[in-house]
Amino acid sequence: MIAALLDRGEVPRVNKILRAWQKNGQPLPAGLPGDLRDFIEDARQLPAWTDRDKLATAVRFNQKRGTYLGLLYGFASGMMSTVIPKEARAVYYSKGGADMKDRITKTAKLGYDIGSLNAYQPDGEMVVTCVKTRMAHAAVRHLLPQSPWWTHSADEKIPISQADIMNTWHSLPTTVMRHFDKWNVPIAADESEGFLHSWQVSAAMLGVKDEYIPKSWSAADAQAKQTLDPILAPTAEGKKLANILLDLGMNLDLTLLSRGVLGALTRFTLGDKIAGWLDIPREPVWTPLFETLWTPFVAVREGLLHVGMPKEAYWMFDEFLRQFVLLYMSELRTPINIEIPVLNNPHYK
Repeated sequence: MIAALLDRGEVPRVNKILRAWQKNGQPLPAGLPGDLRDFIEDARQLPAWTDRDKLATAVRFNQKRGTYLGLLYGFASGMMSTVIPKEARAVYYSKGGADMKDRITKTAKLGYDIGSLNAYQPDGEMVVTCVKTRMAHAAVRHLLPQSPWWTHSADEKIPISQADIMNTWHSLPTTVMRHFDKWNVPIAADESEGFLHSWQVSAAMLGVKDEYIPKSWSAADAQAKQTLDPILAPTAEGKKLANILLDLGMNLDLTLLSRGVLGALTRFTLGDKIAGWLDIPREPVWTPLFETLWTPFVAVREGLLHVGMPKEAYWMFDEFLRQFVLLYMSELRTPINIEIPVLNNPHYK
């Protein structure tokens, strides 16, 4: 259906109309083609198995862990995307690769919206974000096979399959929970279940079939071990995207987000192997700081430890978190419109 819109040349007009659709419960604007209106009305419905009580519990989890989540969504997941070969190539050769700052901002919006107090409520925006992202994915599926650059490098005929979406999904909540476990962040059972449920709903809203959505964190971890972990690998496209991500802090006056610090964070969160794939050197100061003091820092923040790390180190890490969230939230101060692309990346470097 999105392919038909592209072929009919209707996408620019549709994008303009859909800019006015921002809230979950908001009626669709007038003027949309009938087939698109029918699709959106169906796609915006939450799955029948949605549990509102669990979604409410997820809000409590997000309130408590928002700072960690901003860091992990924005960077651990973002940098992991550069070593998921199919995702890296799809991003690099699609329109998203032409403006990585814009692409990252729109990805950050999904993490921001799912963590908001009213994510799936009528006055929230998560449903809209998912449906617009789903339509953008459909356009990329139609456009990328027309790119000789992508077809020359890709090992599939159609990008962004159900499996691809779930691998990206695992780079977000599954990766978050793996890090929380590694950092010994205490999480109440009901909040853990609520957080998972909010992401289960997001997968359904992105068009993933129910049978592919993990029913528990153990199932999510097992699925990631089977489908995500074995396929992580470097690509020329992924290295270029990672290089762009490492320079993000240069655009703002954020002293703790130098390329060296972000490289050290990559090594700490994703490991020496992935850092090596991305040609990220071992930073002599920040790498050992992350390795030795981050876990005590988390313990202090969680109220589990009151001694054992220098006060200066604690405040340095706390300021680092503040600046990192500022970096990724800075572009979310004005309305962000996720639009259906009409072309692939017109230039490559």
